[in-house]
Amino acid sequence: MFKIVPLYIVSFVLLFSSEFHTSISSSPNRINPLLATDSASSAIADWIFNGLVKFDKDAKIIGDLAKSWHFEDNKTLIFELRRDVLWHDGAKFSSKDVLFTYNLLKSKKITTPYSSDFDEVLSVESLGAYKIKVKYKKPYFKALSIWMMGILPEHLWKKEKNPMQSKLNKFAIGTGPYKMTKAFEVNKKIELLANTHYFEGKPNIDKQIFHYVGDAATEFLMLKAKQLDIGALSPLQVNRQINREFKESFNIFERPSNGYTYLGFNLRKAPFNNPKAREAIALAINKQELIDLLFFSHGKPCFGPFMPGTNAYPQDLKPLHYNPERAKEILKSLGYGKKHPLSFTITTNSGNDIRVKAVEIIQQQLLRVGIEVKIRVMEWQAFLNTVVFPRNFDAVVLGWSLGLIPDAYSIWHSDGDKKGGFNFVGYHNGEVDKLITQAKSEIDSKKFGAIYRKIFKLIVNDHPYIFLYIPNSITAVSKRIEGVESSVVGLQHNFIHWKIK
Repeated sequence: MFKIVPLYIVSFVLLFSSEFHTSISSSPNRINPLLATDSASSAIADWIFNGLVKFDKDAKIIGDLAKSWHFEDNKTLIFELRRDVLWHDGAKFSSKDVLFTYNLLKSKKITTPYSSDFDEVLSVESLGAYKIKVKYKKPYFKALSIWMMGILPEHLWKKEKNPMQSKLNKFAIGTGPYKMTKAFEVNKKIELLANTHYFEGKPNIDKQIFHYVGDAATEFLMLKAKQLDIGALSPLQVNRQINREFKESFNIFERPSNGYTYLGFNLRKAPFNNPKAREAIALAINKQELIDLLFFSHGKPCFGPFMPGTNAYPQDLKPLHYNPERAKEILKSLGYGKKHPLSFTITTNSGNDIRVKAVEIIQQQLLRVGIEVKIRVMEWQAFLNTVVFPRNFDAVVLGWSLGLIPDAYSIWHSDGDKKGGFNFVGYHNGEVDKLITQAKSEIDSKKFGAIYRKIFKLIVNDHPYIFLYIPNSITAVSKRIEGVESSVVGLQHNFIHWKIK
């Protein structure tokens, strides 16, 4: 039977219900912080679950489900939990949930790469409903940050015999600022509603709608049609494909992305085992020209292995700048010239047009100082399996993502120079190894940062990589949204305070 709804009720709904439209590039797999290894699952899970701690806008660790914490000694961490937190189903959050999540993470019931972060944990103990004691095997620099892991509700998950296949992975229940109303469907939009009982206050925007958008071109078209409130832009789109109408509808936020591209040498081979040869190549590469040509100047030169803006980045760094004349002098001193040029092959992967173009530009830059480069482009898996991991290369162009809390061990410690290891260039520096090991046991963030700034300078001075560029992350946000402010941790760090005009 049809029912007539009074007009004033419809007006009330339109006036007080706000929707925010965004996109995901693939369907989630499992909306579970312990199992979310793909970007879509993580994007949804981040709104639904909380950890004990989180980053603030300045990348400092602050409380989330924990209201405070302290170290009893350098191997014992005590958390005091908030008492005002409810799960989306109305049940009260307590230390039981934290203990259950840890035990599940370390159990054989699930398979997850995140469990390795907790390998240094000796025990987790509940000291009452709102207190947790964590003991570590030894002092551990990630002792606090690993507890950004989302916490699961014990009262629901304890009933699940097969967590990997649980329905709760499709219809997640957490403590976060937004909640699901139904299980998600593959390649369908996902709607999240504001949690009216969120412990930091109800978000101003009532609903988030995640549209499944399979490619960047479609996302751009939806942005231009104002079907999305937020979306990524490429430098080409910013410079050539947006018009005045778009700029009148969207604010554009730009900041360095959390990743860099590098030229890495096989340090086991001549001439790359000679630091002077590596220095000459570094001096011959014009990073700013790369950025101007590849990104229409929307990027910054990269000068080292850790993220700018963090306490691991030395403020007094004096980087090596483009100097082709000095490069020629060094090459001449090493016996290279027109009759005997330095020559080598740079290998990179197909499917990344920017990276391939970068190699082509580097080839031309090096030719200006008499260095001859051949280019080899390979399919990704073949590149990894026949070139990178077997160490069968002269030089490679690849990229790494950057974390707010750096961990140099896997890439820069000598231990990483092994089959399947990430130190595939073969970098060995005893002082760097010693500092990395020292930092792993440092729980004081200031002392940790000081150690990492030393590591940064030592690596840069050795030139095992030529750190090339950090492209900018460019995001368009509808001008109907108020309260947006950029941050090193991302644009949506204060999303619960955003408002729709």
